[in-house]
Amino acid sequence: AGHTVRVGAKEYILHLIPSGILRRGKVCLIGNGVVINPTSLVGELDGLKQKKVNVKGRLYISDKAHLVMPYHRELEACAERGKGKNKIGTTLRGIGPAYGDKIARTGLRMADLVDTKNLEARLRTRVREANRLIKAFGGKAVSFKAVYEEYSKAARRLKPFVANTTKMLHDALVAKKEVLFEGAQGTYLDIDQGTYPFVTSSNTTSGGACTGSGMPPNKVDHVLGVIKAYTTRVGGGPFPTEDDNIGEMLHNMGREFGATTGRPRRCGWFDAVATRQAAQVNGIDQLAITNIDGLDKLSEICVCTAYKLRGKTIDYVPTISEDIEQVKPVYETFPGWQTDTTKAKTWKDLPPKARRYLQAIAKMIDAKILIASIGPARNQTIFV
Repeated sequence: AGHTVRVGAKEYILHLIPSGILRRGKVCLIGNGVVINPTSLVGELDGLKQKKVNVKGRLYISDKAHLVMPYHRELEACAERGKGKNKIGTTLRGIGPAYGDKIARTGLRMADLVDTKNLEARLRTRVREANRLIKAFGGKAVSFKAVYEEYSKAARRLKPFVANTTKMLHDALVAKKEVLFEGAQGTYLDIDQGTYPFVTSSNTTSGGACTGSGMPPNKVDHVLGVIKAYTTRVGGGPFPTEDDNIGEMLHNMGREFGATTGRPRRCGWFDAVATRQAAQVNGIDQLAITNIDGLDKLSEICVCTAYKLRGKTIDYVPTISEDIEQVKPVYETFPGWQTDTTKAKTWKDLPPKARRYLQAIAKMIDAKILIASIGPARNQTIFV
């Protein structure tokens, strides 16, 4: 999942490397729960080097993390083509098939990538097996030679970064160091808790931080839920509060385009039903509410407080995606503040109507506001 970080005048778009790499002296780990395209990771490292960000001794990659291979991308493209109008809207980067191989116990890991003695034999077997499937789907077979050359080159670059990150994590805990986990993607893309089948192939909830790193659950002290002041979605799938007018307004402001694909995100009113359920699933105790300034021009703001499904009022997200498509949002209306919030420095600097709106949605979610963000710059983050 792409994430954009702005530090001063510089903007960084990262996908695999944690945002913390931009903080001098901080050690960053890519956990075992991440699937990695080695060539893409090398590209990110080169991008940071060009911007004078030194990662030496500060970035480590789990030797247990699985690899995204070229045949995964081809298999995903074949599968999406076969779904026609029912396609999920994936990024076509091979993520799903990579996790599929992981579950099927046929995947290759970072440990395999840097094992120069055995990589060729293991890779040859996997390419042969994958090409059988690709041909059955009518896709284009991948070249073993090309894959081996590309991944051997990446292996030489990445070998110094590959480590037993689970041990490093536990050593940090024993040393009483502070550990911060950065999640990727939203709750409703979670393979178990999301709007299945319009989901990703991993656990994107807070529980995934433990399974994806080796962190014991009883060592997690706080869970900060990061939400927008409105709701967005990328790709296909149900979206009860979607509103094209809000989307058009935000897109015209140059906002809400995917960091990975550049696709315009689907936008809508704040969905308190979905967000409250997400807060419960993740065990959220504090909120960071972002993109508040995106609502600055509106005279009226709606919040979905319940759903109507076949005439019945419900306060939860249905399991079946077709049911979610059918729900009708029940809205509560709030007055807009129609004031520029981007220059605010403190909570009290925000317009009273903005504060009331934020406090209202926090109450609906049953969590306290820790952060209110009114722009991408570091000095546009307000601690409440």
